[in-house]
Parts: sequence; C-alpha cells; structure tokens
Amino acid sequence: MMNTLPTTRMASAIRALAMDAVQKANSGHPGMPMGMADIAVALWAGHYRHNPENPHWANRDRFVISNGHGSMLQYALLHLTGYDLSMDELKNFRQMHSKTPGHPEVHITPGVETTTGPLGQGVSNAVGMALAEKLLAAEFNKPDFKVVDHYTYVFLGDGCLMEGISHETCALAGTWKLNKLIALYDDNGISIDGHVEGWFTDDTPGRFEAYGWNVIRSVDGHDAAAVDAAIQKAKQSDKPTLICCKTVIGKGAPNVCGTHGCHGAPLGDVEIAAARQNLDWSYAPFEIPDDVYVAWDAKAKGRAAQADWDAMFRAYAGRYPVDASEFTRRMKGDLPEAFSETVKNYVATCAEKKETIATRKASQNAIQAYAPVLPEFLGGSADLTGSNLTNWKESVPLRADHPGNHINYGVREFGMSAIMNGIALHGGFIPFGATFLTFSDYARNAIRMAALMQIRSIFVFTHDSIGLGEDGPTHQSVEHVSSLRLIPNLDNWRPCDTVESAVAWAHAARRHNGPSTLIFSRQNLPFMARDAEQVANINRGAYVLRDAADAKVILIATGSEVELAMKSADELAKQGVNARVVSMPCADVFDRQDAAYKASVLPRALPRVAIEAGVTDFWYKYVGLDGAVVGIDTFGESAPAGVLFKHFGFTVDHVVAKAQAVLANGK
Repeated sequence: MMNTLPTTRMASAIRALAMDAVQKANSGHPGMPMGMADIAVALWAGHYRHNPENPHWANRDRFVISNGHGSMLQYALLHLTGYDLSMDELKNFRQMHSKTPGHPEVHITPGVETTTGPLGQGVSNAVGMALAEKLLAAEFNKPDFKVVDHYTYVFLGDGCLMEGISHETCALAGTWKLNKLIALYDDNGISIDGHVEGWFTDDTPGRFEAYGWNVIRSVDGHDAAAVDAAIQKAKQSDKPTLICCKTVIGKGAPNVCGTHGCHGAPLGDVEIAAARQNLDWSYAPFEIPDDVYVAWDAKAKGRAAQADWDAMFRAYAGRYPVDASEFTRRMKGDLPEAFSETVKNYVATCAEKKETIATRKASQNAIQAYAPVLPEFLGGSADLTGSNLTNWKESVPLRADHPGNHINYGVREFGMSAIMNGIALHGGFIPFGATFLTFSDYARNAIRMAALMQIRSIFVFTHDSIGLGEDGPTHQSVEHVSSLRLIPNLDNWRPCDTVESAVAWAHAARRHNGPSTLIFSRQNLPFMARDAEQVANINRGAYVLRDAADAKVILIATGSEVELAMKSADELAKQGVNARVVSMPCADVFDRQDAAYKASVLPRALPRVAIEAGVTDFWYKYVGLDGAVVGIDTFGESAPAGVLFKHFGFTVDHVVAKAQAVLANGK
C-alpha cells in the first residue's frame, strides 16, 4: 500500500461521502459505493496508475465503473486522489450542470473514461479499451521501449452479468487473451428487487473460466489486503482476470446493509448517524480530515509516473521519430495530412469510373482507398464480412496470437458496438463494425451511447431495405433508418452511388464529435452525374442533384430511391411539369446547415414529394402536411427485390401520380 493509514479509515471516507451526497441529493445509490469501498482502496491506493493533474495522459491505466449507479464511489475517489473535482461538486451530486451527474459521464467529470449506466456496457467498453491497448502495444512498442503498457480495471456487479451483452463481450475478451483486463466483481447478491438468488443462479466463476478467463474465487471484498493480493496475482496471468469479491451491500449501515433497501435510496438521517457510529467516523457531513486527504492524495505519485513515461517517450522519439510522431497523432485523434488529398483523388476517380454497383461494394471500395493512409482504421463485422464487405485487400484478421486490423466479432451485434465504443474512447483507432441494417436493433443502445458520448464510432449497415429481397420481412429494414435518425448527435448516411458513398466515409472519418451510421444497399445502384459544386455539397447532407427551369415540384430521395426520383422527373417533364430532384444522403447533416443553404435546396414555395423505402412519418418534416411521401408503412414480403419495389409502389407511375396530386391540391 502507498501509506500507513489504516485502509478501513480510507474506506470510511468513501462510505461517508457516498452517504452524505446521496442524502443531500435525496437521490442515488449508496449501497454499492459502501460495499465496494475496501476494493477501491486496494486498487486505487495500491495499483491504479494515473495522474490526477492530467486525466488524459496516454499511458494511464483505465478505470471503468460498469455498475454506474454507484457513481459516488468514483466521484469520491476522484475527489480524494486530487482530480479537479471539488467538494462543492460532491455536494451538488445529481444537480443541474454539476460535474457529478447521476451516472458517470465522460467529458463531464475529469477522470471518467466512459459513460456508464446501462448495465453491461461499461465492462464491454473496458474490453474495447483493453483490446486497443494490446493492439497499440504490438504496433508501437520496441524491445527497448514499452510506450504502451497499462491495465484496464473494471468494477461490475450482478446486474452487469445478467445483461446479455456481458456474455458477448467477455467471451471475446477470453478469446483474445486480454490479460491486461482485470474485472472486480461486487458479489453482494442484491439487486433492486431484492436477493438475486430467485432469478440469478449462474455459476459465474465457471462461466468466466469457460470463456478462457483467469478466475480468482471467493475473495473477501472487505479485506483490502486480500483484494490487493488478488490483483497482484491477476497481473501475472496471460488471460483476463475476474476477481470475485464477496461483499455486503451498504457495508457500515447497521440496519439496512445486506438488503435492497440501501441499493437505490438515501439511507436517511437516523441510519446515517448509526453508520457513522458504526464506522467510528465522527466527522460532519462532507468533512474529510487532513490525514485521510494525505493518505489518498495521488498527485505527486501520478506526476512522477507521467514524468518517467514522458522521459521514456522523448528517448523513444529520438530513436524512432516516425513511430513517435504517428503515435502522438493517433492518440490526439488527428487525421494524417494525406487524407484530404486521398479523398479528393478518390472521389474524382469514382466520378470518372461511373460504376453501377451496390453501395455496399462502393463502401468496400472506399475503405480500400482510404485504409492505406488511415492505419488507425480498425474494421470488423458481426459474422457477415462477406456480405457487409468491411474487409480490404491488406486487412489482417485479428487473432489472439497475432494483431490485426479487421475483427471477426461473431454473431454479437450489441457486443461489437460497445467494444467499438471502448476502442474509440481509448484512442489510437477509428473503429468501424458492420451488420445488416435490421440488426441495428440489437446494437441500438450502444449506438445511442456513442452519440451521447460524442465519440467517433462508425456503424456500417448493409441490406438497407426491401431491396434485399427473398429473405423477407425479418431481414427487410422498414423503420430502421427513420428510428436511427431519432437519436440525437448521430449522423445517418444513406448514399445513392459510389460518389456519395466515398463522401460519406470521409465525412464519418473526419467527424470528431459524434458517431455515424453508413447505410448501404445490397442491390446495384446506378452512378449519378454531378458537377464539382454538387460533389462539394454532398458534405452538406442534401443538395440539388437535378434542377429545371421553372420547377413546379421537388422530389426528395435517399439511397436506392434517388434513381427512381430521377426517372420520375423525366416522366414529369414529358407531362409538362418540371421537377427538381434533391438527394438527401444525410438529413442530420442537412439540418445543421444555415437557413440560407437549406432554403436554396428546398424553397418554401415549391411543393414536395419524398421517396424512401421505409416508414413515412419522418419525411413530413420536409414535405409538410400538404406534401406527399412514397414509402412503406407495413412490413415487407419474401420475393425478389424487383417484385417487391413494384408491389410497394416504388414505380415511376406512382411517384408521378403523387406529384401530380400534390400539384393539384395546391391550386
């Protein structure tokens, strides 16, 4: 241990702060912080390498509270060890604009590595972080320099282990032999509904051993020395480790400990007074004595640890300047200087080739073009690589015994997405992973978390509509594109051809403040001719693909339906009606444009018809109640794609009839 102060006294400080903050907020979860306080002492005082003065130090250990309802444990640790998290912030726990929200949120609280709350995703993010560490170490470390060398620690509870995502990601952690991932399991047998023995009887140690983990069983979670010894042992393993810590929830509160009564509710003044007496903690609420602050203070140790690493990295840069520069660039999240020119040249190549191919193939071609200048690309697929086309010629499959840049995630869409988020949070990579669009439902909460955390995860979805054909309604996406558009801060791209696909990929790679979905077709789509201004305007989310003098109506379309809009405009012209065609590959980006640009694309005076092979409700924000939408408000059918499009009204005749009806209603 780093000091001689009794560990029980250090743990009591955590318990007191958790009780006091939850009580003052009249909201929160005191039980977990009180139950895991001794485990926290063992890890943070004896093993956790970090620098409170620089929470973003590249080679810091990562710490994740997967059971994020116990956020006061982390806030107490951050405050006590010297992070920029004042006592006033602890007093403002769960209050508006404080740095201590109800669950840990990255970018809000210094020292918080990921946003947790939805159980199971924290440990899944931790798997991604540990994988990123392993891959970066393989790429950048040299025999004489270990510039990437840190652990990922995660606290988790019964709820995390009940969530199915923990099965998906922990199985992969074992397969990949992520030996620098150490999980400490708060085995207290309690959830909100009470004692879990009525609904959670898994052999958890056996389960993790079956995954290929090192499991340390039956550790007394209230004996910091025992936990310390278990962590020491875990560091010697060539596998990820689960340390099973038997604990009492709400430890220290004499009348409610060990019950669900202290899980998610304030203890109350009477019980807190009894707990203070029980813990021999005689201080007022939010009062921490000097000797406890001294014992916990990690600033000097963290400063020294980073100084040692900085000195090593300077020597590394002197001997390996190219590697050092590349490592620094990638950890900053900057793109290489060559990327912009590569994009420009590749988009021009797409325009020259004028290929009619499926946009999933156009996506693969874009990956192939960009990957040579983006070594940070880390792709993958949930068992559908041959259909999603996320690999490229030089890609190397990841395996436990050798690094790679393409991951076979298996049939684990949710796990894949949460692991990607952990990779993005760690830094050094731009992760992308793929599945069929209809299975975005499995991944949805991780996609939402990526948007909430404003991280650069790229979710690739193919087989984007009834156009996939005979597989039928279980696989045909109808509501999925519109439902993804409901998630704030998520850019959803549905390109119509090779050029839009190339631009979409570049836009997603450049985006620093949020994730993107790239949504591609199974069926071939024709090339659309454009001038330079139109190509540039693809980056604005929507643009005029075809204009006409004295246009009377606007046809708005995305993806595979852009071709239909163009053909319908031809037919309308034959009938004496000039139509403007607007391609809107990304409504989210278009909505962020200035009012003048939006008005130039969609003038208020012109009636509108939207065309997309999906549910119609979304489109009324653009066409208005007087406009029309050609879409699908039922599930699909099993039949060839051509038959389905005709059956559901995706024909020139139907679009023209809708346009004529809109024009007639406006007279």
